[in-house]
Amino acid sequence: MTGEPLTVLVTGGSNASGIAVARAFALAGHRVLTIGSNEARIKAAAAESGNDVTPLVCDLSRLESVRELASEIHGNTERVDGVIHLVGGWRGAKGIEDQPDEDWAALEESAITTLRNVTRVFYKDLASSPKGRFAMVSSTAVAAPTAGAATYAAAKAAAETWTLAMADGFRRAQSGNSEDSGNKDEPVEQHSAAVVFVVKSLLDAAMRREHPERKFPGYTDVEDLAAAAVGLFDKPAAELNGQRLLLAK
Repeated sequence: MTGEPLTVLVTGGSNASGIAVARAFALAGHRVLTIGSNEARIKAAAAESGNDVTPLVCDLSRLESVRELASEIHGNTERVDGVIHLVGGWRGAKGIEDQPDEDWAALEESAITTLRNVTRVFYKDLASSPKGRFAMVSSTAVAAPTAGAATYAAAKAAAETWTLAMADGFRRAQSGNSEDSGNKDEPVEQHSAAVVFVVKSLLDAAMRREHPERKFPGYTDVEDLAAAAVGLFDKPAAELNGQRLLLAK
């Protein structure tokens, strides 16, 4: 770890990627708050991640719940320096005609609404932090969508667009190069960044144990995702901001 410990929020902390990311940040010496909607699951995930990981329960699809979460966090710390957003899900169909409304509603809530709520509530934190970082996990399907994955790819594309709009907000406020910048006369060095991690699919140890015969070509190990997330805080914000970082192998 370089510099002072930061406060990092890991949303979707109950899944394998959340556990890996929370553990990596804790090992790097940061304060980690891992968020899930199920109390028993998030507590178990935090325990698996390490003793220094704090579990919190929140329904991120409800804006008011996220605001209450922020109030709780701000009661114990000055601000959140990083958000690693790992809430998502997968839905697929045979083609365009049989994409069910239920799948769109589910992915709209998990992949888009949760991201919108979290970023709206914690945007000021990230913008004020000397090392503000936001990252989401997207899919290679966005650039090469298939008919069967139309709903999934469209939801991920929407989440990416929102994240890149966040990056524009950081750039305008901090670079001093834009006509819209409030710091045009006294520009500040870029210190906040929003990025998109792009993967084909994520892989964990349990998947390898369940399918020892498979090679999982192109998959990204959750440990590699975790290392990439921690590494965001060691790279200049101006180089990272607005980037789609391919982690697929």
